[in-house]
Amino acid sequence: MNLINNFCGHLGTILHHKNLVRKYCFKAGLYKQGIIHDWSKYNPIEFFVGVKYYQGGKRSPNYGEKEAHGYSSSWLHHKGRNKHHFEYWIDYSMKPAEGLKGMPMPTRYILEMFCDRIAASKNYNRNNYDNSFPLAYYNKNKDHYVLHPDTRELLEKLLNMLAEEGENATFKYIRRKIDWKKSRKW
Repeated sequence: MNLINNFCGHLGTILHHKNLVRKYCFKAGLYKQGIIHDWSKYNPIEFFVGVKYYQGGKRSPNYGEKEAHGYSSSWLHHKGRNKHHFEYWIDYSMKPAEGLKGMPMPTRYILEMFCDRIAASKNYNRNNYDNSFPLAYYNKNKDHYVLHPDTRELLEKLLNMLAEEGENATFKYIRRKIDWKKSRKW
């Protein structure tokens, strides 16, 4: 693909993803997060890497950069600025022998992460998507995730509910049963 096609394709992928996340965040009552989700993707370190390694909308350009260099500068920048990524919440334990541990995520960010996972699955699978995709992707990688047990519990509950009961029931549950406003401060 040429540079203009990559530019337009990457921008279109970002916009489509952000629109989906906004839709789901709004369904969960997370209006501000739905609006500001992934603003860092427009930063040159993320955006131009995304253009260079654009994968035709089939997978994240970060994989292309990792294949080329062994790491993704775009991903390192992104996860360090977006609190809805569990990687943002990884820190050393107070007990050195325990190494790196997942810290508790505020509920609002767990919910945004859930919305992000639905949107990413829809964005990269388009017409083939069904509600089991976000759970299947999570299950494929979960043994490597450094998550706090409370974060893991809520995320898995929501992903399983989505797969088994669908979007409407899951977002109804979020709105009626999860009080993210009283969780840890933003």
